[in-house]
Amino acid sequence: MKRIQYHQYGGPEVMRLEDFGLRTPGKGEVAVKVNFAAINPIDWKVRNGHLKIVTGKKFPRALGSDISGIVIAIGPGVTRFKMGDSVFGSVQIKESGAFGHGAIAPETFLAKKPASVSFEQAACLGTPGITAWNGLVDKAILKAGAQVFINGCTGAVGESAVKIARMLGAKVSGSCSLQQRQRAQEMGVDRVYDYRTRDLSQIKDRFDVVYDTAGTMTVATGLGLLRKGGMYLDINPTPGKFIRAMFDRRLKPIVCTARADIMDGLARAAADAKVRLPVAEIVPLEDAISLITALEQGRKLNGKALVSMP
Repeated sequence: MKRIQYHQYGGPEVMRLEDFGLRTPGKGEVAVKVNFAAINPIDWKVRNGHLKIVTGKKFPRALGSDISGIVIAIGPGVTRFKMGDSVFGSVQIKESGAFGHGAIAPETFLAKKPASVSFEQAACLGTPGITAWNGLVDKAILKAGAQVFINGCTGAVGESAVKIARMLGAKVSGSCSLQQRQRAQEMGVDRVYDYRTRDLSQIKDRFDVVYDTAGTMTVATGLGLLRKGGMYLDINPTPGKFIRAMFDRRLKPIVCTARADIMDGLARAAADAKVRLPVAEIVPLEDAISLITALEQGRKLNGKALVSMP
């Protein structure tokens, strides 16, 4: 088996495609033969060492979070899956390993892939779908008829948030680039603002929920767009924001946290074609380091980038 891994924290230059041995799954864990893995910004943030307080100092470390594939082994106590099941979801950040021929994940981080959803589509759902769900369902407890503003509404988390909000009956406005305006409208975003030319703090409308899925909105702007009793969801949590949130209940920093009920909810939504993300590019594992590097350095795609495993 091969996977992308690194022997020290750092930039793209530390990534290597190397042989490895997949460990035996432990209690509550599942081993997956990976068919496709989706690339997310969190992958290089982890590799750069931004989360080393969580990921530790043990090397080599694997890379990648979101997968789809086939269950090849189960650990003690696993009840959600059996050998041969088609699954999708995420691996734990501390271990990672999506960009390889095999990966280990907690069973609660996975769901069965619906037959109507391709392995390519399923691989896209993990981190974006979970993060959107954590904010809108877990924190905001979104209700039908709510007014929602999504900053970065055509990014992967933003698009997932738009689709989940609309699935729950909310009315959605959002911001994106002028080039993505039509796509946002096609998704059902009622009012679309160009963040490059519009000062979002000057928007006159007020919202029940503001979700900054791009990590570019200031807390002051987000809070200023709220109706009385509204909630500002911040995808870029920092220690300062967590402290501020203790004193201002309107502010909710969001940390991507998978659970079995979230994964099953995403599976149902994908099966009903209510939450799916477009695939922009697929490369084989041998070419993945080049694509990850390009995306980290600012290359833009109109959809998700995937790595395929032979």
